[in-house]
Amino acid sequence: MIIKKVNLDIVIGVTSAIPQTELPEVAFAGKSNVGKSSLINALMNRKSYARTSSQPGKTQTINYYNINDAMFLVDLPGYGYANANQQVKAKWGKMVEKYLKVSKQLRQVFLLIDIRHDPSANDKMMYDWIVANGYHPVIIATKLDKLKRSQIPKHVKAVRTGLGLEKDDILIPVSSQTKQGIPELWETIEQYL
Repeated sequence: MIIKKVNLDIVIGVTSAIPQTELPEVAFAGKSNVGKSSLINALMNRKSYARTSSQPGKTQTINYYNINDAMFLVDLPGYGYANANQQVKAKWGKMVEKYLKVSKQLRQVFLLIDIRHDPSANDKMMYDWIVANGYHPVIIATKLDKLKRSQIPKHVKAVRTGLGLEKDDILIPVSSQTKQGIPELWETIEQYL
């Protein structure tokens, strides 16, 4: 997709109602610090549109990025952030669940997993939870540039095994730094629109 225009159109917090938009939506979920903001910036071909932070748990709202007035890329709050208290975590969870259940335009959920590590219990729980909500998430294995080329197959297999993916399930290794995998990811996104 050629990005002509990007706007952060809608930001909703824990008490906000989920808006019913007119455009198709794809949502991005992932553990805190998995590189979600960096990936969104790489997809939108912007340096720092989605705010990146070395502190996990920065995104505490659901952010709707309008791309070319053709679609919304929806950034969900990161999960599994250790320093957030249980009450805050529960509110984020409810907000994300409400979004998954209420959005009429949501076409697909993309789940980000750090390719360097086996999926955590939180990753597995999130995967199962997305599936339970009626979606079959596409897995994005982030931070590809941190591995040697020879290590990639082993790590891809570990992610697939850790999440219990089927052979047909889509897993796309990407690097926000080198843009490796970004064209394939856009092709996949466009298939759902």
